[in-house]
Amino acid sequence: MSKINVVDMAGNVVSELELNDAVFGIKPNKSAMHAVVVNYLANQRQGTQSTLTRTEVSGGGKKPYRQKGTGHARQGSTRAPQWRHGGIALGPKPRSYRYTLNKKLRKLAMLSALSSKTAENEMIVVDEIKTDEFKTKTMVKMLGAIGAEGKTLIVLDSVDKKVIKSAANIEKVKTAQVNTLNVYDILNCDRFVIAKGAVEKLEEVYA
Repeated sequence: MSKINVVDMAGNVVSELELNDAVFGIKPNKSAMHAVVVNYLANQRQGTQSTLTRTEVSGGGKKPYRQKGTGHARQGSTRAPQWRHGGIALGPKPRSYRYTLNKKLRKLAMLSALSSKTAENEMIVVDEIKTDEFKTKTMVKMLGAIGAEGKTLIVLDSVDKKVIKSAANIEKVKTAQVNTLNVYDILNCDRFVIAKGAVEKLEEVYA
């Protein structure tokens, strides 16, 4: 088992934690992570885009000119796609982009994402993440002390409204709980800050 230092909110090393290699030490599977990220982004799409077809555009009921003898191509409506103000041919219509992946692939992608953050030394384990009041300054101070720069994902073991609200206004900082964690957020951050209790819960679920 690999080991990682556990720091407090002031950045001081307070203990050492053994990480389960079945969760944080596997060889990352890039294709699994890619598939899950594409699936996540597809599921975020609203799919509300819509265009009007020739049957939905107003007007065009009258034949623009007679069928034969004009020298022009025959036309039945001024709302056909080739006409100005005509309907759109084969345009997008509201649809759902949602699809599902099997549990085995999703689990592999999650383990791969966690292991890649550990291997790249981008994971920071904090003994306990808490604040007694709603104060952004407290979270900014903590992130500075533990060296969390750039995009940062803070993972809590349970819902803590004071921590979540205090971090909400910090640019490039996002909070999540163990049960809402996803592969996209893990891979999209530069620093993966996780509470010690959350590490234990992840090992309990995925080991």
